[in-house]
Amino acid sequence: MRQNYLASVFLTGLLQLASAQRAGFDAREATVDTVHHALYSGLSSCRDVVSSFIARIEALNNHTNAVISLNPNALDTANSFDDALAAGNATGSLFCIPILLKDNYDTAEIPTTAGCLALANSQPTVDAPSVTALKNAGAVILGKANLHELALEGLSVSSLGGQTINPYDSTRTPGGSSGGTGAAVASSFSVFGTGTDTVNSLRSPASANSLFSCRPTRGLITRNGIIPISYTQDVIGPIARSIKDVATALTVMASTGYDPADNATALVPSAIRNIDYAASLTTGSLKGLRLGVLNGFFNRTAFNETTPVNTAMDSIMSKLSAAGATLIQVNETIYNATAIGATIDTQRFEYREFMDAYLQRSVLGGSHPETLNELYAPKANASTNSSGEFLVIPAQYEYVNTALMSSTGNATYDTVQYGIRNLTLALQATLSSNNLDAIIYPEQKNLVVKIGSPSQSGRNGILAALTGSPVVTVPAGFSEKSEDAPRGVPVGMEILGRPWDEERLLQIAYQIEMLTHVRRAPEWAERRVEVGSYESVPVVVPDRGNVDTGAYPLGTL
Repeated sequence: MRQNYLASVFLTGLLQLASAQRAGFDAREATVDTVHHALYSGLSSCRDVVSSFIARIEALNNHTNAVISLNPNALDTANSFDDALAAGNATGSLFCIPILLKDNYDTAEIPTTAGCLALANSQPTVDAPSVTALKNAGAVILGKANLHELALEGLSVSSLGGQTINPYDSTRTPGGSSGGTGAAVASSFSVFGTGTDTVNSLRSPASANSLFSCRPTRGLITRNGIIPISYTQDVIGPIARSIKDVATALTVMASTGYDPADNATALVPSAIRNIDYAASLTTGSLKGLRLGVLNGFFNRTAFNETTPVNTAMDSIMSKLSAAGATLIQVNETIYNATAIGATIDTQRFEYREFMDAYLQRSVLGGSHPETLNELYAPKANASTNSSGEFLVIPAQYEYVNTALMSSTGNATYDTVQYGIRNLTLALQATLSSNNLDAIIYPEQKNLVVKIGSPSQSGRNGILAALTGSPVVTVPAGFSEKSEDAPRGVPVGMEILGRPWDEERLLQIAYQIEMLTHVRRAPEWAERRVEVGSYESVPVVVPDRGNVDTGAYPLGTL
């Protein structure tokens, strides 16, 4: 009898395994851990995993228009990893983890366009060091995500990629400029994605898509091989559906170390090098934390777009207090995001010089402009019915036109940098005088704006961008459900700390994630997609015809 029972159990196990293998890998809400469990337990091959994400993109990208291009070599990479798996040589913290890159990261396999038609054929001949690090850790580059063109704003609309749509509310933008990455990750088109952040751009899409992200201290990860805007303000980092995946990705991206092509990397203290940010996540505690609440970064005027943000923030702050954290009110008038951005933002002075240097590098192949002025030059284009191969939203006309004539040699640039130094000192004084572990505030004072809006108003990212401070963003809640937003519109919270304090910020964020469990997937993204047998990677063509050209005219400056 016992032999019959054991035989029955064994047969049931085989049938369950066969059923799982037939069903294929389920990519919905997948994490690094769930992918590795499927691979190392024999439930899925790497090709199964990669195919499942490709199938989701192919079937569902029309909901968000988040993906610009797919990597034609993704399945070949998966096959090579299956060979390694069979040989017992599966190594790397990101072994067979499918990821998407914001399309301003240089890749030798795929053009790097920043969503700009003028750069459609711009082809780097080498990967950015951060991309090399991700590949060396075993990541599979699935393709590129849309962004606000050249990463200049937060609406995530571009001449090459079209308008990316918020997966929670199809009438709204997904934040930005890394909005394609945010929408794609929220929709389970990859395990995680990469973004860049000049003012808000890693944190805005995380907030708008119920995701986690980390804007690291400037210098922690080299920016070499990333289409630039500002030496002072640019950083790069990951966006994911869990803090653990953010920590794992950050560990890999920060492994690039010192890079002479980005001298800010020389500032990293030796004690910070080679930290495994995921290893210490669970060692933190909310009890006894002192968190500053930046009241100047709230809009307490009650109306439809601000009330849901304030409600979500008040709820999460109440939970933090109940968990043993002490909240200290910070009311210093210097913390006014609008005023800070209007007076000491560096982009106008740095943009042209650093873009020209990027466009003139010897490792950039393909046809592309040689200067920023050439990129924005009038050029009749019958296919787009415009006078140029670019898209600048009207709210940015003054900024771009000023940038085309400005440089770091302008007399006012020194005044701006002096203001940044004063702001940085004031922030450190606030942290020290109040004995704060971190500062919290909503990423955006109002809900993410509607498609066709003049700009992404109400964002608070400028403080960290100018001071070079690290920030981890966590989901804080949702607005009320509506016909347009069946699960509500996501709201995110920033957690800002001292330079090089990523490890502590991630621990705080992990505790908040475990306390609140806010994240939920977009309603339509819960659909399971049938995975076919791919002989090759399909071609994904973004919908560039969905742009509201009345609000965002092409080729106009």
